[in-house]
Amino acid sequence: QVQLVESGGGLVQPGGSLRLSCAASGSIFSLYAMGWYRQAPGKQRDLVASITTGGSTNYADSVKGRFTISRANAKNTVYLQMSSLKPEDTAVYYCNAKRLLPGHEIDYWGQGTQVTVSS
Repeated sequence: QVQLVESGGGLVQPGGSLRLSCAASGSIFSLYAMGWYRQAPGKQRDLVASITTGGSTNYADSVKGRFTISRANAKNTVYLQMSSLKPEDTAVYYCNAKRLLPGHEIDYWGQGTQVTVSS
């Protein structure tokens, strides 16, 4: 069992920056691939960025060059540095931990943190 707690959301002006953090507990953090997803009102939850256990990263096209995902295994924490924020980045951001096991996949989710980009 993995517990995930996000923090760092808030209100920011267009062009501004925020850093989200996701603290994990309850299992061996380094065994999990980590990701950030977001969900805007009336829309589906979409992948924003992910990072593997080995540190390889993947980004949605809409955030490439603006967002950076990183992980600190010693702190059991994954980060999402967001820069040049746009109003369309407004959403609830969720942290995800994923582990592939023989025959199945384990997923854990945080409770979400609101990011609002508005002037």
